[in-house]
Amino acid sequence: MSEFDSAPRAATIAVLVENEPGILARVVGLFSGRGYNIDSLTVAPVDETGRISRITIVTSGTEMVIEQIKAQLDRLVPVHKVSDLTLEGPHLTRELALIKVVGTGDDRVEALRLADAFRARVVDATTTSFVFEMTGAGDKIDAFCALMRPIGLAEVSRTGAVAIARGPRGLI
Repeated sequence: MSEFDSAPRAATIAVLVENEPGILARVVGLFSGRGYNIDSLTVAPVDETGRISRITIVTSGTEMVIEQIKAQLDRLVPVHKVSDLTLEGPHLTRELALIKVVGTGDDRVEALRLADAFRARVVDATTTSFVFEMTGAGDKIDAFCALMRPIGLAEVSRTGAVAIARGPRGLI
């Protein structure tokens, strides 16, 4: 079996682009036009002038599919750099989530106990609800939400993954 016949793998791809109208639509169009799925997508300006944006895409596919995605992204103008953080060495990936839990009595106490264990921060509280802010790996957020479900999980809003290489290696 060659590397291009491999089983699907997850890939975290960082893309530096000119911050101009339509570039995000072109990147998303590249994925949808070829039937590739985007598991997570974040984008924001990353330089002091606001002219360069960083798009972080989490996707999955065979090695051949991921190589095609990277090559097609690299050909888009105005893309400056495409980096597969998953292959290029150690990296950090985090998400931000706001999690609303509704409950009273013992449920409130349990929600606060679990939030403390997961290092979630209370950012809003009423007599019947909490909104927790949590950052961390996606599986940590998934685990917290699963534990909050029987207590009274009402709503979840997540940013999607952001990622950066560990050590001195960088995109800019």
